[in-house]
Amino acid sequence: MRNERHQKKTGRKKWKVIVLLLLFISGSTLAYSYFQFKQGQSQSLKKLPKKEQVVYKFEGQKDQFGDTNILLMGSDQRKKENSRADTIMIAHYNENNGTFKLTSIMRDSYVEIPGHGKHKINAAFAFGGPELMRQTIKANFDIDLQYYAILDFQGFVHLIDEAFPNGVEINVEKKMSQYIEYTFLPGVQRMDGKHLLAFVRFRHDRIGDFGRVKRQQAVIKQLGQQMTNFSTLTKLPKLLGVISPYINTNMSTTDMLFMAKDYFTKSHGTMPTLRIPVDNSFTEPRIDGEGEVLKIDVEKNKQALHDFILQK
Repeated sequence: MRNERHQKKTGRKKWKVIVLLLLFISGSTLAYSYFQFKQGQSQSLKKLPKKEQVVYKFEGQKDQFGDTNILLMGSDQRKKENSRADTIMIAHYNENNGTFKLTSIMRDSYVEIPGHGKHKINAAFAFGGPELMRQTIKANFDIDLQYYAILDFQGFVHLIDEAFPNGVEINVEKKMSQYIEYTFLPGVQRMDGKHLLAFVRFRHDRIGDFGRVKRQQAVIKQLGQQMTNFSTLTKLPKLLGVISPYINTNMSTTDMLFMAKDYFTKSHGTMPTLRIPVDNSFTEPRIDGEGEVLKIDVEKNKQALHDFILQK
């Protein structure tokens, strides 16, 4: 009997030690992550001119399929504040599965912008910031967006250089030399942040913005795959810190870290992609005041987007 009580007492002590050890490890991990985040943030703040960040209203929510959709837009801080969005994407995150999908909306898509009539979709940002872009996407494609993130291009450069000190391995599909800062020759090569930014923004060839969107999606996939190694994963908090001063977002740091962890550990850096407009759903007329536009079949593209989100 005494021996039995002694065994129970010893067992309880062991569990207490295990619990305390787990709490210590969790606390140490959180403290280390916070330290890494602040270190990366401080590193970027030293390079940035002091400027008060614009606070945007954003009335988003989860979509009808239960996904968390994040409106991603690229901008150049050297341009004026009310410039059109350069890049428009939606990251679809399924929390239950920890999976991601990515939709690129071509900026010349000619759609109805609430309160402003028909324009290229990238004008929604100039007219009313991310909230009007959210309303425009909802009105045309019936998808709700819960969060937004506007990334300044210089943040992209610093993120790449921090995550990949030896550059990112990219396969250049053809020679690029017209209207671009650098000349890229066909073949596999390593690019630092500045070269990679120029590569993904290039659109001065016969396929124009279609090639640029395809290139952007291919690079995002490549970055995801190359960042799944252990040494890069351990740097996630610092990488978020590095890029945070360059992002205007309504997401918390905790949410970003949680989603990033799922992207690399559950999705393993993979992400199916879609382009709007889809093939055979648009014409390319020239419209006064807008130039060449993509006049899209809204219903066909709305259905394609819904099918893509629901696809297993």
